[in-house]
Parts: sequence; C-alpha cells; structure tokens
Amino acid sequence: MSHPRKLTSAKVLALLGAPAAAGALAGLLFALPVRAAEFSPAQKGEIEGIVKDYLLTHPEILRDVAAELERKAKAEENDARRAAIAHASKEIFNSDFQAVVGNPNGKITLVEFFDYNCGYCKRAMDDLAKLMKGNPDLRVVLKDFPVLGADSVDAAQIASAVRKQASGQKFWDFHQKMLTTKGKIGREQALAAAKEVGLDMAKLQKDAADPEIKDKLAGVLKLGEGLSINGTPSYVIGDEVVVGAVGYDELKKKIDAMGKCGKTEC
Repeated sequence: MSHPRKLTSAKVLALLGAPAAAGALAGLLFALPVRAAEFSPAQKGEIEGIVKDYLLTHPEILRDVAAELERKAKAEENDARRAAIAHASKEIFNSDFQAVVGNPNGKITLVEFFDYNCGYCKRAMDDLAKLMKGNPDLRVVLKDFPVLGADSVDAAQIASAVRKQASGQKFWDFHQKMLTTKGKIGREQALAAAKEVGLDMAKLQKDAADPEIKDKLAGVLKLGEGLSINGTPSYVIGDEVVVGAVGYDELKKKIDAMGKCGKTEC
C-alpha cells in the first residue's frame, strides 16, 4: 500500500505553480480552494501546516497581504469614483444649484462639498481663500452638503436662497460670515449673515420657502453618495475625489498639476 509523499514548502510551491519565493506561501490559503482536487486529504493537511508554520514564523507577510488588499481596495474605489465623476460631470462642475467663487471663467475647477456646521470646513475656508488669491485661474464651486443635522439643512436652505441674490464676491462674503460664526449655524444665523451682506430679506425668506430647494439639496446628497463622499470637506478636482481637510499644500499640489498636465498627478 502506497503512502502520500511527504511535502516540503518547495514541493508545495512547485505543485501550485507558484514562484519559488517564500512570500508566495501567503497565497496558498487562497489557492488551496481552487486546486483542492489535485491533492489528497493528507497532502492538503500538510500544506495547511506548512502555511501555518511559515506565517507564524514570518508574521510580517500578513501585514504585507493586508497592505496589498488595502491598496487594491483603494484602487477599485478610485476607479469607481472616476466613473461616477464622468457620469455626473455636469451636476458636479456646472449645475445651476451651486455657488461659484474665484474666477468664474477659470480653466481649473475645484469643487468643495461642505457643511456649515463642520469644524474642518471652517478651518479649510482659509485654505480656499489662499488658493484663490494665489491662482487667478482657479474656479471654485461650493456645494452645500448638509450632513450634520437639522441646523445644517436649515442653513443650506437659506444659503440656497441667498444664491438667487448674491454671486461671486458677495456670496463669498456671506459664506465667510457663515463659517466664522461660532457655535451651531442654523436658520437664524444664516438669516443674520444674509442681512449683514445687505440682501433683500423679504425676497430671501420667500425664496427659501421654495420646495424645489429641498429637492435639489437631496440631489446633492445623492450626488455625494455616488462619489463615495463620507465626510466634509470633500473635494473634486479633475477626475479625483479628495476626502477630508487635506490642507492647503496638498490641494495646491493637485491644482498646480492640473495647470501643468490636466491631471492631479503629472
């Protein structure tokens, strides 16, 4: 009666057609289910033992595998976001339901999704101001993304009505007042900021009551969901989504690259 041959790690690698490298053992766990029919139960047990022993001796392989899985997941997420940007390009960059500040005819567009009650958005406002000042060819699109509760929704509704009276620098003045207001920002604070910049308050309140505003705000939230935006501030530049307050230097690097080669990385 014959017995299964004793398997060594080298034999296992050869049987699986893997490269003759120790790191390839990490892939055995994934390969075993696919090629299980080629091994006897005793051989499969030996293979599993070899893999276990090797990983216990070299646990850094698990770290490398985890890093590779994370890299792959990130790449897939970025591909999905690029596809979403291409599909919804008009709504992202040229919607009639957004504010445009900086150079309205600028060749480089930076889109910010923000919430007036977001502390990171408040701090990022200075980044935007500095970016616009340093780049006269920069067009900045501001999109209300009220995800932090009822006050944020109320503030976004008033801001949406403000855009019917104010654009460009005047809207930027309102926007700055909103983001420099301390504490919660809701309807009352938004109305006060609008009054400070000299808007027609009767018209503003009438415009704010338009039910279309709620529908369009819901559309922006859906747009953000399609881009896998899960926090504020988040940005779109070129075919890239940038999530989080990454800071002036990171945004400037991407803007400068867009000016040089039309991509966020040249």
